[in-house]
Amino acid sequence: MAEAEYAAELPPREAMEFDVVIVGAGPAGLAAAIRLKQLAAEAGSDVSVVVVEKGSAVGAHILSGAVIDPKGLNRLIPDWKEKGAPVETAVTDDRFYFLTKTKALRLPNMFMPPLMSNHGNYIVSLGALVTWLGEQAAEMGVEVYPGFAASEVLYDENGAVVGIATGDMGVGRDGQPTDAFVRGMELRGKYTFFAEGARGSLTKSLIEQFRLSDGRDPQKFGIGLKELWRIAPEKHQPGLVQHSFGWPLDDRTGGGSFLYHYGEDLVAVGFVLHLNYENPYLSPYDEFQRFKTHPSIRGTFEGGKRIGYGARAITEGGWQSIPKLTFPGGALLGCAAGFVNVPRIKGSHNAILSGMAAAEAAFAALAEGRQQDELSAYETAVREGDIAADLKPVRNAKPLWSRFGTYLGIALGGLDMWINTLIPGGLFTLSHKKPDYATLKRAQNAKTIDYPKPDGVLTFDRLTNVSFSGTNHEENQPVHLKLTDTRVPVAINLPEFAEPAQRYCPAGVYEIVVEPGGDPRFQINAQNCVHCKTCDIKDPSQNINWVCPEGGGGPNYAGM
Repeated sequence: MAEAEYAAELPPREAMEFDVVIVGAGPAGLAAAIRLKQLAAEAGSDVSVVVVEKGSAVGAHILSGAVIDPKGLNRLIPDWKEKGAPVETAVTDDRFYFLTKTKALRLPNMFMPPLMSNHGNYIVSLGALVTWLGEQAAEMGVEVYPGFAASEVLYDENGAVVGIATGDMGVGRDGQPTDAFVRGMELRGKYTFFAEGARGSLTKSLIEQFRLSDGRDPQKFGIGLKELWRIAPEKHQPGLVQHSFGWPLDDRTGGGSFLYHYGEDLVAVGFVLHLNYENPYLSPYDEFQRFKTHPSIRGTFEGGKRIGYGARAITEGGWQSIPKLTFPGGALLGCAAGFVNVPRIKGSHNAILSGMAAAEAAFAALAEGRQQDELSAYETAVREGDIAADLKPVRNAKPLWSRFGTYLGIALGGLDMWINTLIPGGLFTLSHKKPDYATLKRAQNAKTIDYPKPDGVLTFDRLTNVSFSGTNHEENQPVHLKLTDTRVPVAINLPEFAEPAQRYCPAGVYEIVVEPGGDPRFQINAQNCVHCKTCDIKDPSQNINWVCPEGGGGPNYAGM
């Protein structure tokens, strides 16, 4: 039976009406929901708000370092300390290192631009903070629905966004309803906010539908990989924030690392690799594992135990790559729009501020009786407010790194940030060049990389680590990693790029399998997917389209 025929036989979805529908229960989406309820309380009125979250619980899909700038939280909930927010470990020691293969050279803090200082910031589990924000939102009357994936944007006859539909549940791998089939719901709103995080599937379609990136630089991305360790108490230094760059990456491959000491003997160790890398044989996951073996790093983990793992794409384009934020009936919030400050490795404060700004624009519009139009006040608030003040001074750091390599690029980036500190607005703005999928060299022109085998104590293989992410998908569901052309991986990507999906995926989803006496075939192990979106970004043929699996599937991060 054809898919269109199957769809025609489905019963109509039930619909629910709200003032504002929010996709994604992250910092941006929850901040928007909370701010809407605050404004309604101040005005003595009411506003109906719903938040849908594809993770099994609020916070289940949240992955970040994280050292947060409390600016956004201070503004959203000024008494967050009294209300018990899980924000406890203040930064007490801030270190930057340049790594060679055997040495760690500390860079003096006095040479760092003031904006790079972590004084006044906190080391947190962003997942725990988001869980707490979800509780605050629910107490205020926000309807929060975890385990429901927004799978479709709804439009009216004029092309305005009027809400979203959640995905059907209980669809078999063959695309047919099973005995457990449940039709999705339509959640309709006067305004709909998309706060899906980096490379959100609906956000991607909206950017194309409304041409939101026209006249902007291509968005740039990184992949962030993280492990959570409980280390020996005598090695724990609460409040220590340590960043590094250099080894194991070469000069033409951008990225860096972090170690954050917080909580009860916890260390978050992570590695961020820019997805404009050139060598198709490079594996971000294996570079992360190799980083932990550095003589200055490995001692931290001796006697410790890894207790969590995850990976996630990060928006890195900055000011030049922010798309148009509004369209008839909705807006893009947080990392869906790309508000990460790359040199600071921070975005949650801007995500919260963007959620608040969108809420204020929507509440004013609702008070005027408006709906499904463009919230131009939100765009103005971002372009002229605190988010702009945060992102504009660092706008050249990423382009300089990409153009001149790690050693010279970081030095020039630091100089440019100093200039922007002393001369607000700076002297110039550099553009990004190619999108990340277009930067790979052909395999025949690249050097293979021989990665050491994991020892199972400090370094681990992909699948073992994936088991520490809590990832789970209903096996009998359609594969959510869609190939535009099933022939491309073997016919094009394999001979031209040695099929890099085998290496850029941090969860072992993609394999080239060769049976004895047979031809190579491309295998997708969709059940391993940690929803990082790297494949959707880096595939050189742009042949992989990541769509939401059944709601509740994916990682279940604990304390990440």
